[in-house]
Amino acid sequence: MNNISELCISVEPLAPHFRVEDVGDIFLDKRYNRFLSLPVVRDGRPVGTISRTRVQQVFMSRFGRELQGSRPIEEIMNPTPLVVPLDQSLEEASQYVTRNIVSPITEDFIVTDGEGYLGMGSVIDLIRGLEKQLVSQNQSLAQAYGKLKASQAQLVQSEKMASLGQMVAGVAHEINTPLGYVQSNIEIARDAYGKMAALNSAHNELYSIMQSPEASEATVNEHFARLQHMREAFAEVYPPESMEGLFSDSLYGLKQISEIVVNLKNFSRIDQAAVDNIDINECVVSALTIGKNVIKHKADVVRDFGVLPKVSCSPSQINQVFLNLVTNAAQAIEGFGRIAIKTFADDRYVHVEIRDNGKGIPPEALAKIYDPFYTTKPIGEGTGLGLSIVFGIIKDHGGHIQVKSEVGIGTAFCVSLPIKRVMN
Repeated sequence: MNNISELCISVEPLAPHFRVEDVGDIFLDKRYNRFLSLPVVRDGRPVGTISRTRVQQVFMSRFGRELQGSRPIEEIMNPTPLVVPLDQSLEEASQYVTRNIVSPITEDFIVTDGEGYLGMGSVIDLIRGLEKQLVSQNQSLAQAYGKLKASQAQLVQSEKMASLGQMVAGVAHEINTPLGYVQSNIEIARDAYGKMAALNSAHNELYSIMQSPEASEATVNEHFARLQHMREAFAEVYPPESMEGLFSDSLYGLKQISEIVVNLKNFSRIDQAAVDNIDINECVVSALTIGKNVIKHKADVVRDFGVLPKVSCSPSQINQVFLNLVTNAAQAIEGFGRIAIKTFADDRYVHVEIRDNGKGIPPEALAKIYDPFYTTKPIGEGTGLGLSIVFGIIKDHGGHIQVKSEVGIGTAFCVSLPIKRVMN
């Protein structure tokens, strides 16, 4: 699943002059349970969307159907709907939706061929598509790792895939967490919608009784008391402030998922030799995002980022450097500690200092840490290639790396990359 075309579902559009009361009847039709919103189209072009919630608000108001039922829906529709091109990638669509969505529970998006209306898409389906795509990418990475492991000539690339493979489960966990509470919030909102539908029905029933000349005062009072009880019960379970928090949490969860997917894409891209002018701060953030599941259980990360000039380098390789260093820092901490990352620049270099308060490196081992296959980790927990690869990448970029360590105090690595550099 790569683009929106696989999520597009045909939904019969509404004309702008369609009446509000007719839209209410449509939403009661089981055929339209699939979407919370319906498209409004004029001359083949989308001009808005109308949701169950908006129609419900009209009908819940006093004499809403009578006062507003004959109005055209263009007067109450959302005139700025989310519109996604059919050929847009899931990542691009996710970023667009995250930036522009207003009501995560009740807002779906319109799919177009650039201009004309084609169908509708669901935000939840978009999240599921991203998750499936991530699983597919992880499977591809695992297959590539198996092939690289069998070749002695590809040890360096094998180490990169191994370290990334260790992060895959953590990345999936980081996505599942916000996805879980978004799903939970949707279930809560669905339950609230059911209660609101019951309230609306009670309103309509009371209104009908009040219009009847045969209705007694006792009957009216009985139905009024029942409606009042339902309203108080609803307000107690679903106060407005809690519902607002539910929507905010859902939007925040979608934003988290989008950031993780974008960082994973940037980190794992295969154009390793490609050179680009990049902000090193972004590389550090990407490494922290990919390694978050390892780091968060070991240390608090303190960032002190300076304003940096762009550096000409291979983003994929530099991402690997910082991932190795920050995960090494986390693994060196016994218990729970602190990782401080500082970035700054001078006239010639951009510097990144990564300091931990872990167990430190003994003096006799300090001179060997960049040697291939040298490791102080237990058998099965390290290949001894990580820092060797880091050293090689930095050297190929015309930079240098320094290390200071004291047993029982901690370790500090400082990576320096030239601001102006022609790659070898």
